[in-house]
Amino acid sequence: MSLPQPIRGIIPPLVTPLSGRDTLDVAGLERLVEHLITGGVHGLFILGTTGEAPSLSYRLRRELIERTCELVKDRVPVLVGITDTAFVESVNLAQYSAEQGASAVVTAPPYYFPAAPPELQQYIEDLVAEMPLPMFLYNMPGLTKVSFDIELVRRALDMPGICGVKDSSCDMIYFHRLMEVARERPEWSVLVGPEELTAEAVLLGGHGGINGGANLHPRLYVKMYEAAASQDLPLTRQLHTDVMKLAGSIYTVGRHKSAIIKGIKCGLSLLGICDDQMAEPFQRFNPPEREIIRERLRALALID
Repeated sequence: MSLPQPIRGIIPPLVTPLSGRDTLDVAGLERLVEHLITGGVHGLFILGTTGEAPSLSYRLRRELIERTCELVKDRVPVLVGITDTAFVESVNLAQYSAEQGASAVVTAPPYYFPAAPPELQQYIEDLVAEMPLPMFLYNMPGLTKVSFDIELVRRALDMPGICGVKDSSCDMIYFHRLMEVARERPEWSVLVGPEELTAEAVLLGGHGGINGGANLHPRLYVKMYEAAASQDLPLTRQLHTDVMKLAGSIYTVGRHKSAIIKGIKCGLSLLGICDDQMAEPFQRFNPPEREIIRERLRALALID
């Protein structure tokens, strides 16, 4: 499916359903894809942070791309994360994504060795020249240690293969600067990762959110986006409050950064959608945490 430019709306970053080490929960993936598309989402993003991409084998990444594209059947665009420390592996995954029918690819800066701004610019120029699909820049400095600075984004305006930015910096000043740059390319999309900021970002002209909580309750996030896009402030406030309740309930069980993904996967398993197996080095919640998630899903009226 060709990518709308700009793409707008809620594009959930899918968890990767697993049933064991290096084993995809295929039935769970099918239920998850149908749950999200039925919920009205505007696209799907696989192999991102919420999808535990860096912890998955290259074989499993390819299986996930193939099966997701088969299941989606061109009903919504499929975006694929190709972030890697090896340039060639990013290119290989992009080529495979194109062959399977994906709509776009997404890359964060290579992690481990932090690239200086000139090095990162050259990397992006080299990478986009090899891309068979439109490419989003993914700003995730909390995990990659490197940010796509505004000057690099401005230079990216001259790179025709780049179609926008996903910003997960949680920095609204940076977001405003991104919007200033993006106005020079009307076909660009500026999407935000943190759901706590999505309503504000859309009210200010952003194009939507790549929000992890939409795995659990896609209709809520779609309604919040629609209210913000239509500048319906009272409804946006109400739905934003509901999103904050969901995030505050599910993401705060557990003490470590992995708790966000564990919480989403645990919630999905309690909803009967997919297994909550985690990719190592992480493990699913133990029974006490699972019961807390169950009670919080009840309080959110997501389960009986």
